[in-house]
Amino acid sequence: MPMDFNTLQTLLTTLRGVRVVCVGDIMVDRFIYGDVHRVSAEAPIPVLARTRDLVMLGASGNVARNVAAMGGDVALIGMVGGDAEGHEAMRLIGGESGIEGFLVTDPSRPTTLKTRFVSGNQQLLRVDLEDIHPAEGDVAQRLVRTVRDVAQGAGVIIISDYGKGVVTDAVISACREAAAMVIVDSKARSFLRYGPVDIIKPNAAELAYATGMPTGTHEEVQAALEHALTLCEAKAILVTRAAKGISLGVRGQPVRHFPGVPREVFDASGAGDTTIAALGLALAAQATMEEAISFAMLASGIAVGKVGTATVSPDEMIEASLSVHMATAEVKIATPQRMAEEVNRWRIKGQRIGFTNGCFDILHRGHVAYLNQARTWCDKLIIGLNSDRSVRTLKGEGRPVNDLESRALVLAGLGCVDLVVPFDEDTPLKLILEARPDILIKGADYAESDVVGGAEVKSWGGEVRLAQIVEGYSTTAAIARLTEGRRS
Repeated sequence: MPMDFNTLQTLLTTLRGVRVVCVGDIMVDRFIYGDVHRVSAEAPIPVLARTRDLVMLGASGNVARNVAAMGGDVALIGMVGGDAEGHEAMRLIGGESGIEGFLVTDPSRPTTLKTRFVSGNQQLLRVDLEDIHPAEGDVAQRLVRTVRDVAQGAGVIIISDYGKGVVTDAVISACREAAAMVIVDSKARSFLRYGPVDIIKPNAAELAYATGMPTGTHEEVQAALEHALTLCEAKAILVTRAAKGISLGVRGQPVRHFPGVPREVFDASGAGDTTIAALGLALAAQATMEEAISFAMLASGIAVGKVGTATVSPDEMIEASLSVHMATAEVKIATPQRMAEEVNRWRIKGQRIGFTNGCFDILHRGHVAYLNQARTWCDKLIIGLNSDRSVRTLKGEGRPVNDLESRALVLAGLGCVDLVVPFDEDTPLKLILEARPDILIKGADYAESDVVGGAEVKSWGGEVRLAQIVEGYSTTAAIARLTEGRRS
């Protein structure tokens, strides 16, 4: 059940500054993006023409990033090597990340690094650099001391156990000794080692791995959860099931299923980190378990629509919550910021983006024909829509006849339109530069040289196209006919 909007607003206010401690394995996630146009002559493998790189914190680091992005006060405890990747991790924690870092350096091991090679929305290869032996000696002791010092005053401790050496028995004991709820994200075969923690959060595959039981249906998950609770001392086990939602098994209570909201999945990397960050932060802010689960599902639904191990902001959660209750047409009306995010997703999928603009005051047959033709030239069509002030400047007093909201909703209701983005400037140039469309479209009553943004679009390899005009149809003519009708 989607979270009530008022409940969401209250929770987002309450959780600001709530302290969460993230303990566990830290990784550096490197994404290398490019295009594949040919196969190597040396071997039957694709050749990736590298275009850009992204570097971000993964695993426990990504949990901390998400807690900070949602407004929490977060401390991150983990281990890095004395190498370039370790310095990279420290750099990513510093600055404006909002994360208070307490990293222990072990010069004897490399910092865990995962490098992913991606073309379009398809991972071609992942290369891992890691050392998974448990922390030992002085390094292990420093981790325990750090947990004991930093955990004071925390509402929740989130343990991310990826099996890379940080989460030793002594670290787990130190976490349980703190006066805080303890939530574990476990990749381990056995949950018993965590002792009587509050929640263990596997995904469906991890629950199947830990129990040796199938987890495809509600009934199978219920049986696996009930069995898993007999194999450990945790008070509850919460299993994330992607689009199927979340199932919760609490000791001594029936298993409960929370259905998910269908969303377009763009990249599932780090979705579990977002889930546990939102769940832990909400519980630290004294939300009920039901509220925390709804909050976590809302956050993870946003995260899977982004590139890489992404974070989720309060503004995005508010917008996503509103969109659940909005009609399809309303969802298409976007800010320039959301337009840029959508364009990024479309472009990485290899989709051609078209852009046109106008006042669209009284929508008529000519408009519909024009927009339908424009849509045949691209995979996604964006309309830059003049604000009321902008229309008045262009057309004079008495215009627009229909206000901005009405015009935007009518346009968004057309199947050929993918986004409607209002703008207040006299020209759409700023929007065009933000969208960087592949095709800029105007009516054939324009000369190509007079199309605003045409030169800029051509500069990055795009094109300008002129759509046919249906003679005898225009807003000006429609207004004139209405005026004549009133006079007669």
